[in-house]
Amino acid sequence: MWCVAEVNAEYVAKMKDVLDTLAKAPSSREPVVALDERPVMLREPARPERPMAPGKLRRPDYEYRRRGTANAYCIVEVHQGRHLTHATRNRKAEAFVKALQRIANEFPDAKKIHLIMDNLNIHCERSVIRILGPKAGRKLWKRFNVHYTPKHASWLNPAEIEASAFARQCLGKLRVGSFQQLYDRTEAWNDVRDRDRVPIKWKYTWADARKSFGLIRRGSKIAAAKH
Repeated sequence: MWCVAEVNAEYVAKMKDVLDTLAKAPSSREPVVALDERPVMLREPARPERPMAPGKLRRPDYEYRRRGTANAYCIVEVHQGRHLTHATRNRKAEAFVKALQRIANEFPDAKKIHLIMDNLNIHCERSVIRILGPKAGRKLWKRFNVHYTPKHASWLNPAEIEASAFARQCLGKLRVGSFQQLYDRTEAWNDVRDRDRVPIKWKYTWADARKSFGLIRRGSKIAAAKH
């Protein structure tokens, strides 16, 4: 089920921008990259596990000790299946800037990198300039053509699909007790996913959105139809 906020003019404009971007033909000159953060709780068993008995399934203890939290930047180039998901200790501005640098370095020959992400307060040029300084910050930010999803519309971000795959395939039911363990597992998982070039097969289009939300055209503008 989608939790959709008020479908106003701003929501519609941003939704159309994101969907039009995802509909672009694959291009190494203008890759389409999606980014999202995912919090990860670090925890370890509270008691040692008992040895398995013959003929019985392994049963981990339900109790655990919290060891803080960390973050995973879930990053995927939608069409070509390039993957840059990695773990960070937090999701502060420094980590965000390093994620942008990682993306920029991965596509050195790109004319413009289309970046889809949400409206988190650090997802802006100001954060990059604060960390890198005016000259280097603006230079890095200009590598990107940013496409913000509407508020309360994370379902429009393909990085949510990457985050779901990360949670199921990399972490599963495993209890990760330290940041280093999380980092190592994430790097290993991403290496395989990037090697296999797993793309995001995005099928939801602007035409689909117009039908879903009952959008009608009024002059040069799109508005939600009233029922």
